[in-house]
Amino acid sequence: MAEKARLTRQAMCDRLAMEFQDGWIVNLGVGMPTLCSNYVDPSKDLILHSENGVIGYGPLAKPEEVDKHLVNAGGQNVTPVPGMAIVHHADSFALIRKGMLDVTVMGAYEVSENGDFANWRIPPRKGGGIGGAMDLAACAQRVFIALEHTTREGHSRLLKRCTLPITAPGVVKLVVTDLGLFAVTPQGFQLREYAPGWSPADIQAHTEAQLHLADDLREFRFRA
Repeated sequence: MAEKARLTRQAMCDRLAMEFQDGWIVNLGVGMPTLCSNYVDPSKDLILHSENGVIGYGPLAKPEEVDKHLVNAGGQNVTPVPGMAIVHHADSFALIRKGMLDVTVMGAYEVSENGDFANWRIPPRKGGGIGGAMDLAACAQRVFIALEHTTREGHSRLLKRCTLPITAPGVVKLVVTDLGLFAVTPQGFQLREYAPGWSPADIQAHTEAQLHLADDLREFRFRA
């Protein structure tokens, strides 16, 4: 029997973007997190930040909107918005290291119940480096993570303890997967929202770490 449908990557990133507050400076990391820029809430004034020096950009560009000079951290073409600035790479990192980012959204291979995460290398593969994730994890006021709930082999990515080299310890505040939304609390992962068609018991069966249920647990929220 086929497995139940899981959340799409865009739905996952939309949900994280709903947590962004008016006035925040938001860094979107390479990979899935770049999709957060496609969620636009006209009631909020956000500044999207990219390590490559594009500050204050908008959604991913459609084919007819492409300006090859405007790209995000993942090399995807993005759209300009009023007030956008292009700064030196060093100045972009100065904003990070000064602690001016309200949140960074990153992908990961694993997240542990105490807020550690691993996102830069899978042994024994060669190559790869921690890159800007080190600065972001250490200096952003909040770290949100977007990742698929299980590996291709079906193993949980929400763990009691990370098995891969850790990018940063104890910094993750919120996690979205294709099965739901989770807060990282002193008691571990708290399931806040579950994917349609999935029960908390179903999600626990796919999760190594013990889940705790939020008092206001509800079905996953999608963009309006």
